[in-house]
Amino acid sequence: MATQEDIREICSRLPGSLEGRDQFGFSVLVKGKAKGFVWSWRERTDPKKPRIINDAVVAIVVPNGVAKQAILDSDPDKYFTEPHYDGFNAVLVRLESVSHDEIEDLLIEAWKCKAPKALLEAYLADHQE
Repeated sequence: MATQEDIREICSRLPGSLEGRDQFGFSVLVKGKAKGFVWSWRERTDPKKPRIINDAVVAIVVPNGVAKQAILDSDPDKYFTEPHYDGFNAVLVRLESVSHDEIEDLLIEAWKCKAPKALLEAYLADHQE
């Protein structure tokens, strides 16, 4: 089971990662603008009321629609989407269903999707296998 604390610990190791103030989530600055790569899901519990934060689920950016579909198909108990995310490259992740290693892999890939080129190149140079 992954937790928000796991996410916080992992994101603290990603260069330039910034924690949100109003809602749980992380972003990276790109040309002075915060680009989110993980955040708490806002669930629609009543069609006539505003969405509410569901801290048991996070939205995580993925590289493209093909990757999104592959992740969704891999395990519907862990990963899902909703109409609000149609056409947007992100998956919803049930924290209780994923391991620390799984969430770490997703977060690193999400960060790579948003990180500016110089930050990404420096990270990749430090993490060559």
